[in-house]
Amino acid sequence: MPTSPCLRILVAINPSASFGRHRPVGPAVTAALEKAGHDVVPLQRESQEALETAVRSELETTTVDALVVVGGDGMVSFGVGLVAETGVPLGLVPSGTGNDMARALGLPFDDPARAIERLVELLREAPRPVDLLRVTRDGAEPTWVAGGVSAGFDAFVNERANRIRRPRGRARYDLALVLELLRLRQVEYDVVVDGVASRVAGTLVSVGNARSVGGGITLLPDAVIDDGLLDVLIVERLSRVGFLRLFPRVAKGTHGDDPRVRLSRARRVSIAARDVVAYGDGERIGALPVTIEVVPAALRVFAPAP
Repeated sequence: MPTSPCLRILVAINPSASFGRHRPVGPAVTAALEKAGHDVVPLQRESQEALETAVRSELETTTVDALVVVGGDGMVSFGVGLVAETGVPLGLVPSGTGNDMARALGLPFDDPARAIERLVELLREAPRPVDLLRVTRDGAEPTWVAGGVSAGFDAFVNERANRIRRPRGRARYDLALVLELLRLRQVEYDVVVDGVASRVAGTLVSVGNARSVGGGITLLPDAVIDDGLLDVLIVERLSRVGFLRLFPRVAKGTHGDDPRVRLSRARRVSIAARDVVAYGDGERIGALPVTIEVVPAALRVFAPAP
């Protein structure tokens, strides 16, 4: 394998990584990259906003060869928003709860030590171009999304989980899922897929680039991260019993033949509904309507070739 060139690498560490079992991951990334001969600038701040300011300043005022993010899918979203269409490649060291983008890219997603080793290896190779989702809302700046946009049951779960203070971690989302299942809201959507409009009474709508959400729940089993297309999932109205019966198949990605499930591919999707908030990569985007477009090869990322 060829010798790795010396790269100037920004390492952005999730502010919440100062606590919990993944606290040592950020320093371990810095140490491994320095040992490999790279010029490393570790950045960790007290908040996401302060971290974004620090990273933007480095990107705008200095020469940067790569940005590495340490954390979960929220940190991937953070990094994508900073380097999309800039040519600066992104490296991932997943240490969150779901790590679905790492899964989509074929990276170690449940072993931070192995993920660090793999990153060091991949820095010797050319970064891989992958697609991104550009999400637009009236009156707002476009949002870049790496994995997927949700605007139904999974978005309701995220919205509720963000309001729950205890328990922390994965248990908070499990509790939110149960509470939303008890409510199980049904939504009247206006959906436009590549110019074809329809009215849909549904439970779940997801548009994505990655196969899974929520730590391996395979909503979009055929999604490919660099095929220039969006995968679209619409689940029609379900009773609680119907949802509970379908959910295990959704988790495994075997739901495509269910008559209440619509799977398709597109380049542009618009979604409108009342009182529904869209989430991208688990982060809040804002109230519908939104328009989602695929932007081929908008990101360069250190990941194995398909």
